[in-house]
Amino acid sequence: MSLAQRAPIRAVLAVLLAAAITALSVGPAHAAAYRFWGFYQLTDGQWAFAQKGSDQIVPKDGSVDGWRFAVADVNDVRFPRATASFEQICASTPAETGQKRVGLVIDFGRAADSADGTTPPEPKALCAVAAPDATSTDVLAAAGELRVENGLVCAVAGYPATECGGEVKDLSAEAKAADTPVQLALPTATPTATPTDTPTTDAAPNAAPLSAPAEDTSSGTSTAAYVIVGLALLAIVAFVIARSRAADKRNA
Repeated sequence: MSLAQRAPIRAVLAVLLAAAITALSVGPAHAAAYRFWGFYQLTDGQWAFAQKGSDQIVPKDGSVDGWRFAVADVNDVRFPRATASFEQICASTPAETGQKRVGLVIDFGRAADSADGTTPPEPKALCAVAAPDATSTDVLAAAGELRVENGLVCAVAGYPATECGGEVKDLSAEAKAADTPVQLALPTATPTATPTDTPTTDAAPNAAPLSAPAEDTSSGTSTAAYVIVGLALLAIVAFVIARSRAADKRNA
């Protein structure tokens, strides 16, 4: 095959590879944002988004749950702005027979995260004492009165007073700004967790604000991109084989 014959093949190859790379880099065009309480777990000293709803997780004795109220989309996870170990949080809370201790970090977020610019309560840490089978929602009750709808934690200690996982169409510059770390006052008292009643309403399901959409969107985008890449490579191979056969016939 001559250089002149190879030139079109190279051009097609370049175009197809460019299309494949573009497909891999394309993300969701419009990611919905929500105002909600995010649920996290401390793993190896770092916050990780919980893979299940708080009413489906039974935290172990010695673990730490984290909660953060914020406005975020599926590409912008807002972790609690402070980290504290179980030893730091529960040092002043003695172990009790037949009970478990779970550390809690509650971050009420920034004024920019609220619906009306209200200044939220200060972040706090506390050590919850609960029954061994208490869920993370039950443990959270140690932080104050909860408003729970269809498994979704809507308010902690009365904050916020209204709304529950509502969609936010326009994010302000302040809401988009990066977080600044905060200081936590370690607890000196021993809160006791009690099971939380879950009222039945028409609120959105627990996974709606962040967890499920984040995973589904990224998975769908990646799958589509790899399919495109595979088809592009198959097209390249078929094109090269066809041109090679044609050249062989002409040279025969």
